Amino acid sequence: MDSIDRFRPAYDSFGAIAVTYGIDILLALLILAVGWWISNAVANTLRRTLARTNVDATLTPVLASLALWAIRVVAIVAALGKLGIAAASILTVLGAAGLAIGLALQGTLQNIAAGLMLLLLRPFRVGDYIEGVGTTAGTVNEIGLFTTRLTKADGIIMFVPNSLIWANAITNYSANDRRRVVINFQAQHGLKVERVLEELRKLMSDDPRIVQDGPSAPWVAVTDYTDTGVKYNLGAWTSRSDHQYVMADLLRKIQPYTREQAQAARVDARAPTR
Repeated sequence: MDSIDRFRPAYDSFGAIAVTYGIDILLALLILAVGWWISNAVANTLRRTLARTNVDATLTPVLASLALWAIRVVAIVAALGKLGIAAASILTVLGAAGLAIGLALQGTLQNIAAGLMLLLLRPFRVGDYIEGVGTTAGTVNEIGLFTTRLTKADGIIMFVPNSLIWANAITNYSANDRRRVVINFQAQHGLKVERVLEELRKLMSDDPRIVQDGPSAPWVAVTDYTDTGVKYNLGAWTSRSDHQYVMADLLRKIQPYTREQAQAARVDARAPTR
């Protein structure tokens, strides 16, 4: 009993400390849990609200992420303050940690800076089809703080670091409402050049999807005469959505000029006259 009485002050002191700091720790954990829940709720609400407004879809994920982490940082600072750590000390530690992390994660910070520049200068938007270096190509789904999400032509999702997009040339196929169809082909000898030109002009003028006015009017011209045939250049402007279909239709319609009609013309030329 004497030994127990001797350690009783230590037990009482430890119990008081456990009660005092245990409550503070529980409150700090509660603050973190509530802060995390509020941050997720605010971010989701912000996404839904912006989706119903005229705000550019490019900005929605970034604004939601900023709101999410702003609330979480406040919750972390409040939780640490509940444990007795002063805000000034927290800011000092965060500043030192930020410097160390910044030096260690230079590539990540480059992605953030590139993402902000992409949002400010808007070389492309959500829904545009872009093409960059290597295999970077697809429809833009989301521009985040670190990566840009693309959907490739075959449906595969690609995540591209923002710094890779910002530091290299990007072709935006959706920036212009109109796209130009250009076809170079060779018609074999045996067809009259003027007749081919006339028929090709009529072929394009009869297509309502092709722009017919002003400098955007369709054109066709002879580009070269060779031993194997005559080379033609055909061009037309059409809407972005019709581009691939107009290209396919024109390629199908000019196919007879490259072989079948030329062969028929040579057969007629060899036929005896009466």
